[in-house]
Amino acid sequence: MAQENDFHEFYQSTRHRVVTVLYALSGNMADAQDATQEAYARAWQRWSRVSSYADPEAWVRTVARRIQLNRWRKLRNGLAAYRRHGPPAAVDPPSENTTALVTALRQLPVDQREAIVLHHLADLPVAAVASQLGVPVNTVKTRLARGRRTLAQLVGEELTEENANA
Repeated sequence: MAQENDFHEFYQSTRHRVVTVLYALSGNMADAQDATQEAYARAWQRWSRVSSYADPEAWVRTVARRIQLNRWRKLRNGLAAYRRHGPPAAVDPPSENTTALVTALRQLPVDQREAIVLHHLADLPVAAVASQLGVPVNTVKTRLARGRRTLAQLVGEELTEENANA
């Protein structure tokens, strides 16, 4: 409890200065606040050691500044990669069939939708679907049959005996 109080007092008495310094260095208040918050979280995790330093505030300031610099490096590297590779290729819009299927799936009860998606889209065998959903295999088979029947009605297709047993 004393350790928590010590950290709380340390935080209350130093946070404004640390944020101010980082803001002055970066010119971005949100970035300064984020880096400061992360640095204080790290200080809290190591408070038994950090509190014994001659200047714990300097440790927090240094860690926060490094966090800031690492974020800038990541942004700079991301920008360099973007320039090197160009923008990502345009993605075609979903087909009419995909849109119709997703619309129909949304209308199914959740248990049937889960069974159909895991079995048909994720290519899981019925036993694996049952295991993942925590239900018996026969329950999955029932959900699949009912879901297929409802999907067929929703997308306007005739459900053949072959599709029903697939």
